[in-house]
Amino acid sequence: MRRVLVIGPGGAGKSTFARALRDRTGLPLVYLDMIWHRPDGTHISREAFDGRLGEILERPEWIMDGDYARTLETRLRAADTVFLLDYPVEVCLAGVESRRGKPREDMPWIETEEDPEFTAWIRAFPTEKLPETYRLLEQYREGREIHVFHDREDAERWMRGEFS
Repeated sequence: MRRVLVIGPGGAGKSTFARALRDRTGLPLVYLDMIWHRPDGTHISREAFDGRLGEILERPEWIMDGDYARTLETRLRAADTVFLLDYPVEVCLAGVESRRGKPREDMPWIETEEDPEFTAWIRAFPTEKLPETYRLLEQYREGREIHVFHDREDAERWMRGEFS
């Protein structure tokens, strides 16, 4: 495990899982949100993002936190390990609510109110994003370690080494 993706919907706890994985492995952690977003809530261009992403993917080791479906296939080709947090929508929405108003190392600003567009994206994730995610995971399964967790307890058990 040297090039790791942590993917899934917003609010699932990707950043929390990625930090625990970083602490366990010592691998450098990259938050895609910190690349894409600026502190004022705007974002860089797709071209600039893709350039930064390409530079990171060339590194020998990393944990990459973020879904960013548009770039998932590119990142899968470079990864040797994938963790998909496939949690129920209600769990993800509660996760977003629980972090509101708190500073985070994975985001360049503090979320202070509900973002209706983000909430709609989370609600639509199981039908609009997840099928393609599973298709790509199956396509790139060979030569990769893939873990899918359906609840936080599964992820916590894996982190404790209770199953692989």
